[in-house]
Amino acid sequence: MPEMETAAFETDLSLFKYDNLEQLPPAYRDLEADERTERIESALDTLGDDVVILGHNYQRREIVEHADFIGDSYQLSKEAAESDADYVIFGGVTFMAESADIITDDDQSVILPSMEASCPMAGMAEALQVDAAWAELTAALDDDEDIIPITYMNSYADLKAFCAEQGGLVCTSSNAHKAFEYAFEKGDKVLFLPDKHLGENTAHRLGMADETVEWDPWDAEGTDAADAVENDVILWEGYCQVHERFREHHIESIREDYPDANVIVHPECRREVVEAADVAGSTSTICESVAEADPGETWAIGTEIHLTHHLQRWHPEVDVVPLCGDACMDCNAMRQIDPNYLAWVLEELVEGRERNVIEVAPEEKELAQVAMDRMLEI
Repeated sequence: MPEMETAAFETDLSLFKYDNLEQLPPAYRDLEADERTERIESALDTLGDDVVILGHNYQRREIVEHADFIGDSYQLSKEAAESDADYVIFGGVTFMAESADIITDDDQSVILPSMEASCPMAGMAEALQVDAAWAELTAALDDDEDIIPITYMNSYADLKAFCAEQGGLVCTSSNAHKAFEYAFEKGDKVLFLPDKHLGENTAHRLGMADETVEWDPWDAEGTDAADAVENDVILWEGYCQVHERFREHHIESIREDYPDANVIVHPECRREVVEAADVAGSTSTICESVAEADPGETWAIGTEIHLTHHLQRWHPEVDVVPLCGDACMDCNAMRQIDPNYLAWVLEELVEGRERNVIEVAPEEKELAQVAMDRMLEI
């Protein structure tokens, strides 16, 4: 296993950590929708309270209709931890299942139905890669300076562990500004991972727009470490492929078609999109805004398309429209949680077999919990 330069624990690339997860058996690949639904419901009846299903807001309807809880990633992990279920099936992506494994009891098993459900943004900041950058950046600091790493919840467990070991913490899109404040109380500079747009939007919120720089680990001729640490906020070159698709012209088009529309976008969007919107907030904020809207109001949603579709069903009295119309796309990683996978892992549990269990290494889990606990302190 590769050695870290600046951290005491060992880790590997996520690609190799979960290469033991299993593919969908051929017998499940061509299930018809009605048969699949009947088999899922039958398995759930058999398993009863022994299983809890978590459905992320970005999941397709065929998953969330079977979910015991629907929400954002950390909220769902907390629901799992508060349940008495032996088995937690996470309709999300790898880093979400890892977070659930970190905060649930040791006797609870966290299952990710599909091995392909891996968030691209989380993969843009692998701990081994960040460790190498950290060595370069810290070497360029003055002797009396400290840099504090903050990683977005949308990252792998080993990166959360790395941040804990270096005095840093985890944040969500809702509390990123508080994480920045915590970091600047502890040190002089912040390395924000892996989402540069959330980091930039947070820096703007705190009046630090002119004190940021991007660090691109893929560009050998990019920003020099000595130049990077001249800034207070160093933004890792990572982004959400769904939210980066939104552009200002989408908002301009919406305002032409719906002059009275309220435009709400996720803070993972580009800075100029956030500036042009009426509201920027987490998926919880988006859901709450639509739920609290007056009948007849129009809300244009700038996030993953499945959440927009859910809001249209859940709140028919509100005119909910996708910000980018037909151009809005789903999350490819979330799409990998095919409902046929759900049927498979449930029926395997009925037979006493656990498939695709996500287990964070003990040392990583302990450190990652520290980073998450620091977040809770703020």
